[in-house]
Amino acid sequence: MRIEQTRKLLAAGILPSPAPTQDIEALRQRLVALRLVFAAEGLGELLSRAVKNAWNSAQFLDELLRLELERQEERRIVQALRISHLPTGPTVANFDFAFQPSVSRSRIETLSTNQWISDCSTLLLSGPPGVGKSHLATALGTRAIECGFSVCFCQMNEFLHQLKKDAELSPARLKHKKYMASSLLIVDEFGYEMLDREQATQFFRVVNYRYQRGAIAITTNKGIASWPEVLAGDEVLASAILDRLLHSATVLNITGRSYRLRDLEIELARQQAVSTDGSSETRTKADEPEGMS
Repeated sequence: MRIEQTRKLLAAGILPSPAPTQDIEALRQRLVALRLVFAAEGLGELLSRAVKNAWNSAQFLDELLRLELERQEERRIVQALRISHLPTGPTVANFDFAFQPSVSRSRIETLSTNQWISDCSTLLLSGPPGVGKSHLATALGTRAIECGFSVCFCQMNEFLHQLKKDAELSPARLKHKKYMASSLLIVDEFGYEMLDREQATQFFRVVNYRYQRGAIAITTNKGIASWPEVLAGDEVLASAILDRLLHSATVLNITGRSYRLRDLEIELARQQAVSTDGSSETRTKADEPEGMS
């Protein structure tokens, strides 16, 4: 404990060995001094519930500590999601498995246990645009944060820009970068942009460092056979990257229709229905005899 903080506690009469008190405000100050901020905020309400429900001292203490722990965990998750740069919204629960039958629900639920992250493995989500690859990667990243793992989410174009900025960093400094140090690195939309030799080499540096040190999830519209073309046409470099990524990997090949096209079709059908109903109503009114309202 810092000396300044100790002096403040002494001046407030909280230290040393504060006498028992019935003063709720004094109790609240002691909780704040112990950095139990959420318990301090909920103290009054919990005391009222304790009296109403005739809790004993152990029950009251359990509820007070449970409140503090739950609020701390909520705050940790919110902060971790913000730092990760994960998109908000996609979860495993709101993924439409019925629309995308090529995705096995049981397989996604197994991935949601995060064992593959603990094992520093790779997850490749491959398929055409709009089939839910980014949704699943984001959902699994969110689940990882909820379970205490650190996550770094990057779209490929932003990732390449960051790698270029860090190109001259020494290995000692590079390893502290978030995309190196996080438990899970998610690279979204690999394959939409062809990499030059320098970019491919920088990408290899990340994959090589994270190999058996941290998990990687990659969404891509390219099959594995097309990766050399994306990686500056370098067969040797592509083989080295794939060798590390696929050594312990789960590959999900997602087929089917695009969610975006489905949503567009639904919206167009809705507009057509509204237009048709409006035309019918107009014709009906036009057919009414004069004098009728």
